[in-house]
Amino acid sequence: MTRPNPTRKTNAPSIDTAEVAKFAAMADEWWDPNGKFKPLHEFNPVRLAFIREQLARHFGLDQRVRQPLSDLKLLDIGCGGGLLSVPMARLGANVLGVDAAAANIGTARHHARKIGLDVRFQHGTSEELLAEDPAKFDVILNMEVIEHTADRQSFLQSCTDLLAPGGIMIIATLNRTRKAQALAIFAAEQILRWLPPGTHEYEKLVRPEEIKQPLEAFGLSVTGPFGVSYNPLTRVWSQGRDVSINYMMVALKAG
Repeated sequence: MTRPNPTRKTNAPSIDTAEVAKFAAMADEWWDPNGKFKPLHEFNPVRLAFIREQLARHFGLDQRVRQPLSDLKLLDIGCGGGLLSVPMARLGANVLGVDAAAANIGTARHHARKIGLDVRFQHGTSEELLAEDPAKFDVILNMEVIEHTADRQSFLQSCTDLLAPGGIMIIATLNRTRKAQALAIFAAEQILRWLPPGTHEYEKLVRPEEIKQPLEAFGLSVTGPFGVSYNPLTRVWSQGRDVSINYMMVALKAG
């Protein structure tokens, strides 16, 4: 695989350069559980459980073994500092984490090396990865990324093209509802300061049908949305029926 220069700027239709800069500025804090990414650290257990459950069902995996994801080729697109890439590699997957912010990739690589884990990280975009090495992935994690893209259609098309026949893509994002605007943006960012102000923009949030319709047009079978709820008193996330703020979806490509 041709490795992009980690210092160059990415150039792809789906990339919003302002969004990339926003997260690059916070790159050093990815692995601080009490820092700016504390909400993601709190969210990780429920999304990891969902991912494991979906992969086990789809591929018929035995979750009792130490590394149930062995032999699965997994792409974590928009991997940030590697909060999902690292546990996926620990579970045995052959992981490639890709992010448009070079600073995030530096953080992810440093953390993986520090804990002695073999994870590949690459600075770039889904479109560039497809153009440089159209290898297919059994699993694509598309988590909390789509709401930061400039062109959802291009992003979803490239992810679909990177998915192997018989593969599975898991998507997580914020719904574009007034409830999400009030709680996930205004309250979380402006009042409680759980996230830096400006982390999310209401107009860029994505309704489930805006994911489902293009993916089905690309030939994928889509299930969900599956709701994810947050208890502000216990600060615990859980799966549920409420999709008005956070939700996840599953897309399958025919074998």
